[in-house]
Amino acid sequence: MRVMCGDVNAIGPGKIELLEAIQEHRSITAAAKALGMSYRRAWLLVDELNRSLKEPAVETAAGGAGGGGTALTPMGVRLLGLYRGIESKVQEACREDIKHLLGFVQAPRS
Repeated sequence: MRVMCGDVNAIGPGKIELLEAIQEHRSITAAAKALGMSYRRAWLLVDELNRSLKEPAVETAAGGAGGGGTALTPMGVRLLGLYRGIESKVQEACREDIKHLLGFVQAPRS
């Protein structure tokens, strides 16, 4: 599921996956590494997401003596829960249609 805001993909599966990785690793760098993406790409996705929302989903603290870090804001936590909840309801409601749709897909060839 994607939520578009004009031409901008405000919320989508990639950004949600990145939020989950940030929640787990508490670092954009570590989250990006875990997902196999560059730090720059992860940072751009976080920035685009934060600018698309009424409140930011991610907050960062600068490094230094006490260390830095990244955390989801309450908005980020709510966004994750709502997105995954909608996804779950859709999968349940469309279970038979999804099975039928998957019947159109060809198995990978060796």
